[in-house]
Amino acid sequence: MLEHGGRLRAAAQRHGIPLEHWLDLSTGINPCGYTPPPIPAEVWQRLPEEDDGLEDAAAAYYGTRELLPVAGSQAAIQALPLLRTPCRVAVLDPLYAEHAHAWRRHAPTAWPAEQFDEAARHSDVLVLANPANPSGVRFTRERLLGWHAELSGRGGWLVVDEAFIDAEPGESLAGEAGRPGLVVLRSLGKFFGLAGARVGFVLAEAELRKQLAEHLGPWTLSGPARHAARAALADTNWQQATRRQLAEQGERLATLLRRHLPGEPAGPALFQWLPHPRAAALHDALARHGILVRLFASPAAVRFGLPADEAAWHRLDNALENVTRELRI
Repeated sequence: MLEHGGRLRAAAQRHGIPLEHWLDLSTGINPCGYTPPPIPAEVWQRLPEEDDGLEDAAAAYYGTRELLPVAGSQAAIQALPLLRTPCRVAVLDPLYAEHAHAWRRHAPTAWPAEQFDEAARHSDVLVLANPANPSGVRFTRERLLGWHAELSGRGGWLVVDEAFIDAEPGESLAGEAGRPGLVVLRSLGKFFGLAGARVGFVLAEAELRKQLAEHLGPWTLSGPARHAARAALADTNWQQATRRQLAEQGERLATLLRRHLPGEPAGPALFQWLPHPRAAALHDALARHGILVRLFASPAAVRFGLPADEAAWHRLDNALENVTRELRI
């Protein structure tokens, strides 16, 4: 099992700081996420049903009906490699670690973003995220579709994880779903802040979705999760207001980091990634102040999620001032 952000209880035990005294900025999840409506009793009492309107709401939101609900994009990440015989797989580096881990039976190779044109020429499957997690690297639609055309022409796949694209969806490939060899992964965990519901979608051609559905089996989503997701996907007013709010907060976080730390932060609205040679020391020093950020070893970097309120913003600001003085950064 790989480690992920959000391991707050472990951090609290390790540093001897009570759980309720922590500021968790380690996940990149919207701290002011969507609040689902109350769940009717019958939703708990009946098996999940596919004609409850979830797929219709998702089709309207993503701009395509070529979709399959799954238990978070993680379920698809683990299952997709099982649908191909051993082949040449290139994975963006750095990237959400579960991708390379899931494709390990294919002996994937890691490629930096600036070499992905070459990776496309030498691979059967390209796996990346747009925007990339954790680096924040972005790829244009034209570049992605060019890679897709090259791969699909020889029976290959382009797998694009769009977990962080909802705040700025202009470069999404969701509307292109259905093209042979194109697989787009979406999730309600980040922008909507519904990580605990475990809801995601695979946008892909019908035959691939059929194979994936048969592999995953029935009832991949619980009834309560479907109920919450349907409401979130249909609430356009909340989505528009949240995009405006997150754009402002993302820039505020980048500005705050520039004021305290050297280097140029990068990322989508929900997080900022900052490479630094003393990333581990910075991570530990912030933890001693009860602030949990995400540490990456290669390259050495830290990733900051968004504070939830003004008190949290001020706490981060003060902690960074103290920490940079302590470490003489």
